[in-house]
Amino acid sequence: MKNLRIEAVIVAVGLVLLGWCLYLGLAKFATGERVVSVRGLAEREVKADYVIWPVVYKTTGNDLQAIHAEINRANGVISAFLRRNGVKPDEISVSAPQIVDLRADRYNAQAEGTRDRYNVTSVITVASHQVDRVRSLMSRVGELLREGIAISDGGYENRVEYEFTSLNSIKPKMIEEATRNAREAARQFATDSDSELGKIKKATQGLFSIESRDQYTPYIKKVRVVTSVDYFLNS
Repeated sequence: MKNLRIEAVIVAVGLVLLGWCLYLGLAKFATGERVVSVRGLAEREVKADYVIWPVVYKTTGNDLQAIHAEINRANGVISAFLRRNGVKPDEISVSAPQIVDLRADRYNAQAEGTRDRYNVTSVITVASHQVDRVRSLMSRVGELLREGIAISDGGYENRVEYEFTSLNSIKPKMIEEATRNAREAARQFATDSDSELGKIKKATQGLFSIESRDQYTPYIKKVRVVTSVDYFLNS
């Protein structure tokens, strides 16, 4: 009998403790966590620090040997022009010429009537961190006309490209700014809801994006990052 009474007491105490735990759990569930989710934005405009400029020269003819000699001459004149104006030799690369045989295309009905059989395109690519210097040369390619070289429009395939490669130098400051902006938004929300801003529950750094500011100034880049932060709200 004594053992039964002890076991009964133990069971009773256990039930009381279980009930208390359930009470605390339900109370916490009823109140729940008060959290505010905000985003912070940081943007900067920067100058591109790397440029890729395809210099395109085109010619036509019927004699491949003569065309080859003309392409070599043009490449030499263009390369000399670039070097003479401050472009480094290791920033210049010459691609193999692209040759199109117009008469080899059986679907081209006008090919037989063309005077020149071969259409040849040569591309010299300038890849440089000297963005301002290269941009100034783009407006001076007309000087090559004096040497019989007419630079062609590169079209979509050979368009000029500008890049910003120094993201790591501004990334810490931009993340700091975005996080600060997120906290300001959360603080305002807390004030409007008669609460106090608590600690961070979760924070996520968004991806950085780099885009041209507009189509007219592709050498100016807009760098953007958005951070997402969850804060606890205290009553």
